[in-house]
Amino acid sequence: MEREYMEYDVVIVGAGPAGLAAAIKLRQLSQETGREITVCVLEKGSEVGAHILSGAVFEPRPLDELIPDWKEKGAPLTNPVRHEKFMMLTEKKAFNFPIALLPKQLHNDGNYIISLGNLCRWMAEQAEALGAEIYPGFAAAEVLYHEDGRVKGVATGDLGIGKDGNNKDSYQPGMELHGKYTLFGEGCRGSLTKTLEQRFNLRDGADPQTYGLGIKELWEVDPSKHQEGTVVHTAGWPMDGATYGGSFIYHLPDNQVYVGYVVGLDYQNPHLSPFQEMQRFKTHPAIRALLDGGKRIAYGARALNEGGLQSIPKLIFPGGALIGCTAGFLNVPKIKGSHNAMKSGMLAAESIAQALESDYDSPAPTLDSYPEAFKSSWVYKELHEARNFRPAFARWGLLGGTLYGGFDLKVLAGKAPWTFHHKHADHESLKPASEMPKIAYPKPDGVITFDRLSSVFLSNTNHEEDQPVHLHLKDPSVPISHNLALFDEPAQRYCPAGVYEVVYDDKGENPQFVINAQNCVHCKTCDIKDPKQNIVWRTPEGGGGPNYPNM
Repeated sequence: MEREYMEYDVVIVGAGPAGLAAAIKLRQLSQETGREITVCVLEKGSEVGAHILSGAVFEPRPLDELIPDWKEKGAPLTNPVRHEKFMMLTEKKAFNFPIALLPKQLHNDGNYIISLGNLCRWMAEQAEALGAEIYPGFAAAEVLYHEDGRVKGVATGDLGIGKDGNNKDSYQPGMELHGKYTLFGEGCRGSLTKTLEQRFNLRDGADPQTYGLGIKELWEVDPSKHQEGTVVHTAGWPMDGATYGGSFIYHLPDNQVYVGYVVGLDYQNPHLSPFQEMQRFKTHPAIRALLDGGKRIAYGARALNEGGLQSIPKLIFPGGALIGCTAGFLNVPKIKGSHNAMKSGMLAAESIAQALESDYDSPAPTLDSYPEAFKSSWVYKELHEARNFRPAFARWGLLGGTLYGGFDLKVLAGKAPWTFHHKHADHESLKPASEMPKIAYPKPDGVITFDRLSSVFLSNTNHEEDQPVHLHLKDPSVPISHNLALFDEPAQRYCPAGVYEVVYDDKGENPQFVINAQNCVHCKTCDIKDPKQNIVWRTPEGGGGPNYPNM
């Protein structure tokens, strides 16, 4: 069956903050200039916001620029930050650090505690009201190219293919979406973006990207312990001094609290489990005191870019551009990237509108003005100021990295005449299991700490059972012959959803690597951390995966 196609001026992959901001800006510019710009947004989640997971304390600067009357239009920013706290944890104690001593970038005056998923849902309404077309439940699975090599658009995945690879009675071929320009806003570690980076050498001259895994729970706590508008961050325990990690606790309205933990995926010990570290964190007396008597009501996990300015690839290629977290605009010390993602989408939209207004002979020109605008923007300025924070930790660990980060940001104001670099990709950092200490994680109590399967249940994750496994092994022998032998197969521990298991026969022999793809919450950790880069994450059928409420 031939694939049908639809043509637009601009095709946007991903209805996250970057993609939606780009769609809104394009339609605003279209109305201002009177030149029609047709815009289509594809979203692999079952609805806009279903796959969106972030802290989130949101900096409204780009929203002020994009939709100045956002308050009157009912944007879900209703919980301003009222109180901040930073704690350094040891195993049993918590030491408060004065907020006034922290660098200005780490302060949250004027910011809001939000559900980023709910903000994206609202932004989608604004985009559609302006005339953009948004299609949730359709996963972009393939990049399309013109004969001369330019990006032509994307194709959605075929539907109705069985696990055996054969077409079922319900088979439907994917749809092709063609655009003069295609913007890729897939989020962190985008699967199509990886192919673009390879085809167009976008990572030439950039440092390796480094990542963190963020694990987040939504709790309803005892009203007497709830402080709406409170932001708490911690560093230290349960991480050792050489492993990057820290927590966030954000108080929402209605006695709800976000509790999250981020572990840098450049960790060295293959026995480490980010999920278990998150559970262990909640047993600290200062944290347990908040959660006792409460109830966990949602769970999710997602990788985040931590490389900063040095790790941003080339942003443009013939026929399109990268926007948002797929390029890596997260500000690590702020632990914020949504505001930068939105602004990048707006800058790309302005570049496209300018190109479409110009007189050009086909093909459409490369969006050279977009990276130029980025370098002149406040996004570049703040990322440049923060560029040494994360690599300093990789050099000197918790104590040295914290001292240097404070000196660089507060004393030098990010204007140091040097730039530190990321030397290795995260999958290269593991040391052999025999050389690293094992970690004794406590069993979950079902009250404060939990297992992975009950957690995945709360993420509302669902995949069509009879479909090809979307987690592909380049070489099926590697998990046992290499990863198990050398690293005790770390996929058993780094996956926060229990996707990967090593199972043995009744005699404890003949290990087999099992992939429970139906559990996948699309965090992308396996695609990042697998030592041999043997696991390739592909898009499952559109609409599959988690369905995050109020996350």
